[in-house]
Amino acid sequence: MRSTRTRQTANPLATVRNIGILAHVDAGKTTVTERVLYLTGATHKRGEVHDGTTVTDFDPQERDRGITIFAAAVSCDWDGHRINLIDTPGHVDFADEVERSLRVLDGAVAVFDAVAGVEPQSESVWRQADRHGVPRIAFVNKLDRAGADLDAAADSIRRRLHTVPLVVQLPIGREDGFTGVVDLVAMRALVWADGAAACTEGDVPPELRDEAARRRRLLEETVAELHPAALEEFCAGRALTPETLTAVLRDLTRGGEAVVVLCGSAYRNRGVEPLLDAVTAYLPSPLDVPAVRGRAADGPAERPADPAAPFAGLVFKVNATATGRLTFLRIYSGTLRKGDTVLDAGTRRTERVGRILRVQADRHAEAEQAVAGDIVAVVGPKAARPGATLCAPGAPLVLEPPQVAEPVVSVAVEAALSADTERLVGALARLAEEDPSLAVRTDAETGQLVLAGMGELHLEVAVEKVRIDHGIRVAVGRPQVSYRETVRRGVTGHVHRHVKQDGGAGQYAHVVIDVAPHDGGEEDFVFASTVTGGRVPREYVRAVADGCRDALVEGPLGGHPVTGLRVVLTDGATHPKDSSELAFRTAGRDALRAALRSCELGLLEPVVEVTVTTPDDFVGAVLGDLAARRGRVSAQRSVPGASEVAATVPLAELFGYAGSLRSRTQGRATFTTRSAGHAPV
Repeated sequence: MRSTRTRQTANPLATVRNIGILAHVDAGKTTVTERVLYLTGATHKRGEVHDGTTVTDFDPQERDRGITIFAAAVSCDWDGHRINLIDTPGHVDFADEVERSLRVLDGAVAVFDAVAGVEPQSESVWRQADRHGVPRIAFVNKLDRAGADLDAAADSIRRRLHTVPLVVQLPIGREDGFTGVVDLVAMRALVWADGAAACTEGDVPPELRDEAARRRRLLEETVAELHPAALEEFCAGRALTPETLTAVLRDLTRGGEAVVVLCGSAYRNRGVEPLLDAVTAYLPSPLDVPAVRGRAADGPAERPADPAAPFAGLVFKVNATATGRLTFLRIYSGTLRKGDTVLDAGTRRTERVGRILRVQADRHAEAEQAVAGDIVAVVGPKAARPGATLCAPGAPLVLEPPQVAEPVVSVAVEAALSADTERLVGALARLAEEDPSLAVRTDAETGQLVLAGMGELHLEVAVEKVRIDHGIRVAVGRPQVSYRETVRRGVTGHVHRHVKQDGGAGQYAHVVIDVAPHDGGEEDFVFASTVTGGRVPREYVRAVADGCRDALVEGPLGGHPVTGLRVVLTDGATHPKDSSELAFRTAGRDALRAALRSCELGLLEPVVEVTVTTPDDFVGAVLGDLAARRGRVSAQRSVPGASEVAATVPLAELFGYAGSLRSRTQGRATFTTRSAGHAPV
């Protein structure tokens, strides 16, 4: 196999790979990461999740719970390439951590369970990667398990992820007898003996030659349908050479037209070396992705991945440690040196970079500089938050930040000792600064401190972090879900006149609006204007739209945010002296508030898709419990040795579900969830 030898290239950036490991919870992505670090020489001992000895799951809560909670960045070298790798969480509650990581990655490895195939959270992270245009290869893990089936896993990738799986390996042996793979590109066998440090390369076993030849021919046919160069060679009646096939697979992967599928068993150290080869062969370098786009003072701008260009980087993670505040940064262009002054383009605040650190999970190595394509942590910036752009002060540029998910679950928190109240407020504020998907507010009616997040586990982890890191005993109230209000039947021709005189220039704005339900597309609120003849100038129309958005914060039913409506400004009038943008913004806000009180409104609640895997004996108990929780079963299918039930359930009904499921199934069932938006109560 290939080793960590040095290779000379024209541009060092061509040998950099910034990748993430994506998967459903418990698919084995952390084990894959640990084996990668061991094989590349970055660590000298294999870390194990069950022993709590992993490099990337270094937080005490991660080791106690056996799951990845926080994205961890590590670096290693393979075959002359520098691989910057981010191990991401698999639980739905930490999807925002995945979102921020994907924003700064050039490629990804999606890990799937060879028995379960594509699972619910696998679909969610796949869609996130689609949204960011991140090329992927797939690794079907746990091929040594009972019921493991590479073909079934590949078929689930085709059906559920709507992409073309290009299987480039044939397993040697099944389940416990899995010992290696046939590489269908080079037509060679790779076998891993128990306890061996590396694989043995040889000829394809005689009993698998016919099957390997058939699958190689099928692979060629599939890529010929997708790639013109492969089609030309294929139609000429020639078998594709390994070099041609590799180049075609690289093009298809980077173009997002297909996904290369490999297999193995990370726990038994089988299949990881070919995976590393695939990362370097198929996934893009910073030079292979389009120049990053942003907004400069004079309009849209691009920055190439060039160390000589003006510096620009995106903050994707902030971590407050005992030794200082770490700001994790993907550098897209330019060079950053220790001691440089950088500009936070969003806040226009300058910051000094005191130290640059190469990150290895919770360990760091000092560096004098970092260049385009690097992922590093810096010490010095005191106010930069995730999503901020740091750039050269002389060449300001604002990069598009990652999307931040809206919190859907909240709990009331208070310090057990009144003397700790101020410390608790500070600790929660710091948590919200590190994790934008957490929100802290004070309830206007009760005066309670409220912590909101993406789910029960998310909030549990946040509260435990306060207890561990700050030594504050915290009392937690029952979780509450975030409801929404929506319009079921609207009103037309609602007239509102805003007139205010208090000496000097007054305020005057006259607006007429229609309000109707809106349920199309991704936008929750749509504003339009049909005013003609200049009766309401364009700048005042924008002010009315802003006022309407102000009114959406609290609805008339219960003070919940309002969503799913369309507002049309149909008429209006101005005053030659007293009209202003402020007057029309106020008129728009008050007009929509009054119009909503005349509409027929409905309440929406957050719902989640729950997938329960249970032994057949307990299917009835699971279905009954889901029905009692107002769940709607959408699918039920058999999987090896069990049944899988999918249902949509209101989030409010899922509190405490883990304990209930364990008691009803003698602890033998498992479940996963993913957000499914909001639905009528």
